[in-house]
Amino acid sequence: MGTAWAHAALYPWEHGYYVGGIETVKVDLMLRVFSNKWHVYAGLAILNPFACVQIGQFAQSVTDIFKLVLAADKEGPRTRMYDARQRVFGDIDAYKQATSPSQFDSRDGTPSGYYSPERTPVNSHLSLLAVVDSWAHLNIQPTVHLELAATPIFRMWFGVAGYLFLFKERLGNLIHAALHDTSHRYDDVEFVVASRGWSQCVLSGSFDLYRKGFEETADFFKPRFEEANKVGPKC
Repeated sequence: MGTAWAHAALYPWEHGYYVGGIETVKVDLMLRVFSNKWHVYAGLAILNPFACVQIGQFAQSVTDIFKLVLAADKEGPRTRMYDARQRVFGDIDAYKQATSPSQFDSRDGTPSGYYSPERTPVNSHLSLLAVVDSWAHLNIQPTVHLELAATPIFRMWFGVAGYLFLFKERLGNLIHAALHDTSHRYDDVEFVVASRGWSQCVLSGSFDLYRKGFEETADFFKPRFEEANKVGPKC
């Protein structure tokens, strides 16, 4: 997400589409990553064979879902996402009892995934659709594979994904937005390109290439880290 926003020369907290609810969580996750040093994540991504597989599948999921959206295939994304929902979360009722979604509600009390013409255009959350789709393709169940959910960043990522996928209405709203609301389409294009770029970088095994890509994105946001941290708690 960070690289996509940097390529678009966009500070997301200044854009009305990326304020409040899950959007704030996504921006916070991005800032947590790029405020660190490049080598913190380079080794995890390049030296871990399974991480390479996950990153490759994530990029493929991003691409596949976006292609279905561009093809205006109304049933394709819906079938694929509900299949991923079942394969990753399994017993939906049990997951619902274990989650507390209110912490992700927007400022007016309406879930950030709720579709309404009066609200800010709904984000399709392509990144979250793709991460659950990639887990499904790799037969990953995050709460079972506890070693995958050890870091705070992963737990936050899993939390927001679960918040959207556990409720059919929210997931349906995202799919509807992806197919019918083009407000985020430009940013989604940037995200597809960035995802494939990072996948190719990791698969190449080049630490120099990884460092270059990471630091270019970090340098874009670095002058605004302090400002973003002040704005974040208000969203």
